[in-house]
Formats: sequence, structure tokens, C-alpha cells
Amino acid sequence: MAASHLTAPSISSCIVPSCEGLKPSTVKLASVAPFRAGSLHRRDFRGLVVRAATVVTPKYTSIKPLGDRVLVKVKPAEEKTEGGILLPTTAQTKPQGGEVVAVGEGRTIGNNKVDIGVPTGAQIVYSKYAGTELDFNGSKHLVLKEDDIVGILETADVKDMKPLNDRVLIKVAEAEEKTAGGLLLTEATKEKPSVGTVIAVGPGPLDEQGNRKPLSISPGNNVMYSKYAGNEFKGSDGSDYIALRASDVMAVLS
Repeated sequence: MAASHLTAPSISSCIVPSCEGLKPSTVKLASVAPFRAGSLHRRDFRGLVVRAATVVTPKYTSIKPLGDRVLVKVKPAEEKTEGGILLPTTAQTKPQGGEVVAVGEGRTIGNNKVDIGVPTGAQIVYSKYAGTELDFNGSKHLVLKEDDIVGILETADVKDMKPLNDRVLIKVAEAEEKTAGGLLLTEATKEKPSVGTVIAVGPGPLDEQGNRKPLSISPGNNVMYSKYAGNEFKGSDGSDYIALRASDVMAVLS
């Protein structure tokens, strides 16, 4: 059985002399073959390398993103529930938000120069598994493309989020409490809704000339969307929200 190596593309590209100062931390696990009684042998175990965040050494004091990338200081994970109960590390939700601390120069599309649409200091929400993680100046940071930014948080409440590019923010409809025959449904048997009301829309995607194409969806539309698309959030009022690309919206309901 061949050895398995799991490496993040951003980190594996830095394991060369030209990336002096970037020290990827490494966690070693074991790759185990399918178990059959009496069948385990030493050759069935191989080294499995999983790369964690890249560590930027103290001799580097700044990071300047290039092109359409931005540098984000990641918001720390919540260590307590709203009721004050301490959460173990395994139960802490992976953060999806942070503050933009540096931006690239933008990019050229067609004959147009397109600047980064997010200013430094903005509080943003980004796609859950986007970007490259860095340990820099004692804090977690993330380098990601502008297109991986879901929206800008103008207040602490997700319902006030301003979507970017081709994304839309939807307030999810509440799950049905009863069956058609009138039987009460438990939380475990309630079907996850894929219908909701559009709260806000982005300015639209860029065409081949770098011009914005407005979305055909408007705030107030009741829509049906792909069941497993987007990023889900909980509002301060307890309502569920989802931010997804307009292409994941399948129909407008009326």
C-alpha cells in the first residue's frame, strides 16, 4: 500500500528554499488499512502527514496580499455558549469571520482594472473552508481571494450583512411543525427547509469586460434553493439565515 500524504496546496507550495521564514507545523497520524481479524501487519501502517497553519517567523513584520487576495485577522472561536458554559476545543465552532487588515492591488479583466471591493478594517464573513491559514504576530490570519468573501458585516447581527458579488442573503423559512395529517413532528424528524425570503443581494458577478451584471433576484422574493448550498448562520433573533450564490437559487415562488 502506497504512502498517503495530505497537504494543503498553499502549504505544500512553500516547502522550498524560496519560502524562507514560513514554517508549516506538522501533525503526524497513522494511515490504517481496513481491519480484518489477524490481518494487521507492520507494513499496513504508513506515515500520514497533515499540514496545519503556516507559521510566519517574527523577522517578517508585514504581509502584502497580491492580486485579488486579502489578508484577514480571524475572529477567535467562541469558548462559551450564550449561557456561559465553557466549550471544549472539539465543540468550538470554526470561525467564519474576521477583520480585513490588508488588500491586494486588484486585477485586470478585459480592459478594466477592478479594485478590491472590501476596505481594510471591514468585518467580513467568508466561506468556511476558503483560503490559507497563517500564524502571524501571535494571531490566526487567513489569506483568501475576494470571491471567497461572502459579505460585509455592518452590525453584529448577520441579518444586516451586505452580500458581495453574486451572493444573496436569505432568511430560511421555519420547518413544518406538523405533517399533512396533523401529526406533530419532533426536531429530529423535521425536514430541513430549502425555501426562504431574500433579505439582501450582492451587486452581481463581473462579466468578461469587468462590468457588473445585476442579479435577477430581488429582496423580498420568496425563493427555493439547493438543499446543501451556501453558508448557514444564526441571527440574534434566533432565526436561521443562509448566504449562497445566486446560481444556487432554483426558483422564485409566488
